[in-house]
Amino acid sequence: MQILTILGSTGSIGVSTLDVVARHPNRFRIFALAGHTQVAKLAQQCQQHRPQFAVVADEHHAAQLRELLLQINSPTQVLHGKQALIDVATATEVSGVMCAIVGAAGLPSALAAAQAGKTIYLANKETLVVSGNLFMNAAQQNGAKVLPIDSEHNAIFQVLPRDFSGSLNVHGIESIVLTASGGAFLHTDLADLPHITPAQAVKHPNWSMGQKISVDSATMMNKGLELIEAHHLFNCPPQQLEVVIHPQSIIHSMVRYADGSVLAQMGKPDMRTPIAYCLGLPERIDSGVGKLDFSQIKALTFAEPDFVRFPCLKLAYDAMYAGGSAPCVLNAANEVAVAAFLREQIGFTDIAKLVEQALSQHVSGSLNSIDDLLDLDAAVRQSTENLIGKI
Repeated sequence: MQILTILGSTGSIGVSTLDVVARHPNRFRIFALAGHTQVAKLAQQCQQHRPQFAVVADEHHAAQLRELLLQINSPTQVLHGKQALIDVATATEVSGVMCAIVGAAGLPSALAAAQAGKTIYLANKETLVVSGNLFMNAAQQNGAKVLPIDSEHNAIFQVLPRDFSGSLNVHGIESIVLTASGGAFLHTDLADLPHITPAQAVKHPNWSMGQKISVDSATMMNKGLELIEAHHLFNCPPQQLEVVIHPQSIIHSMVRYADGSVLAQMGKPDMRTPIAYCLGLPERIDSGVGKLDFSQIKALTFAEPDFVRFPCLKLAYDAMYAGGSAPCVLNAANEVAVAAFLREQIGFTDIAKLVEQALSQHVSGSLNSIDDLLDLDAAVRQSTENLIGKI
């Protein structure tokens, strides 16, 4: 029996996780759910899964949730705030933590779980983008397992050798290939990109995702963040990481081997597959995802990404090669820029311009503590906000 805390339970990853968990009541029990401000949805989840604790953003939302839980006679205790997230991630009863809080906000609780030696189901890519070395070192030093939930990294994880030691050369691996759908505007005329609206950008062609990650997919910043994440997860040098456009999202990523073999993981674009794979290890368990029907697949196509169409991907490559604090700057500036775009304060192509300006103003260095990283994150966010009015 695994005792789980799910951070970000009301988001798409959290909902998919609970769907898998509900299929295996003899395998999993929910200790805590965290849902930020979606109190109605969180109350429904508490009614079904009966966690000991539920965590929301602040006292205002905590009061709302307590009232809803009182109406349904739920015994779940309500907590709020950043420290509560850390507390439910590190509780002695908990064996595994699904880290699915979007953005840098998920970093402190994920790091705390690593320091507590938990099994970490990592869906929050910003944890590794912002604090890759710090996080992976904490996991190694405290015996925490880090299992990748992102479909691309999970695919790589599935086709790496079972005894993968963290050295690509030892296992005859030439490179890791991340596939990318290309997002909603893969074939949109370049002249039309400045006029893209938020409503258009959040409609991903293949995946059901939140607004922020859907915009990141449209700019391909999402793939850039995944490059940095793969660099840390698999100890993969930047020059051995590739990106290929694969619009059908059937092949989720690949590994090239020295003998000419390329191993790929395939499946329907449904996050329950990677979630079930990690939750069930070493067994494979039912995810609720239907079979891939090859007779219905008309073609699998691939293309090289275009940095003119996707400047955010180039910026992510640059930040990965620069290393140090550059990925933290990249992520913070992008989160502010995407939020400004969703508020219709800037245009779609201004996202890359803001991120580029933030990186150009920053001298990359080494940051060795969570406090230093969060201070830099806050400073970059403020300076990027200041740039919005000048775009």
